[in-house]
Amino acid sequence: MAETKTEAAVDLLVEQEGAVLTLTLNRPKALNALTHGLMEGLLAALKKAEKDPSVGVVVLTGEGRAFCAGADLEELKDGYQGGVVPELDKDLRRWFNPLVSQIRRMEKPVLCAVNGLAAGAGASLALACDIKLCAPTAKFIAAFAQVGLAPDSGFTQALLRAMGRSLALEHAWTAKPIPATEAERWGLVNKVVPALELGREVSEFAARLAAMPARALALTKRAFNRAGDCDFDSMLEYEAQLQGVLGRTRDHLEGVNAFLEGRAPKFKGE
Repeated sequence: MAETKTEAAVDLLVEQEGAVLTLTLNRPKALNALTHGLMEGLLAALKKAEKDPSVGVVVLTGEGRAFCAGADLEELKDGYQGGVVPELDKDLRRWFNPLVSQIRRMEKPVLCAVNGLAAGAGASLALACDIKLCAPTAKFIAAFAQVGLAPDSGFTQALLRAMGRSLALEHAWTAKPIPATEAERWGLVNKVVPALELGREVSEFAARLAAMPARALALTKRAFNRAGDCDFDSMLEYEAQLQGVLGRTRDHLEGVNAFLEGRAPKFKGE
């Protein structure tokens, strides 16, 4: 039986079972809105997972009926009511941007189980993940314009690349919700599954990835991160470089020999 480790914090639950680390936003009464403390804890957990050889896959989800309602305006209430507006650019650079960048950059798969509402920066957080599985009740909302702001934390790029400029602007300007089924149609998420099966589906997907050759998954993610901003010929050369590295790994040798011998491979991340 896989070993399970559980660490309970006020705002973040951290559980590891085998090679799968699950991070659960745990502020259900506030719809898991992001406080500075929660973001600090989440970023620290992601950085620790990145360096921990016992972690192969990270799963991110939320407790209760929402995934994440975005930034916690209650945390800033006193300042706003006193007429003091925070320096939002510095806030993004200090808290939000490092979080979504860490998810995109870290060379381990990050899965998101979107169990409900994902609004504002909460939607940005979910969409930054590599694989997104949703409950039918999940929906994504660019709620920024409702409070006089523009989308941030990577939301603009995610919408633009999925649905094009006109529809992206419509959703950003009007805060028109994107239901789970529509998000699946646009490729914003991978799959919509019944709510009662979401946990099982995510666990099975995570376990499947955890059994794969870790180095190959890491360099595949690195390649896709680069491919969107790279010309074709340069990408051909970069892919060749990555194959040169992976071709010398023990997992590559094991995979080929397992195929030739008609057996299941046993990858060790080497």
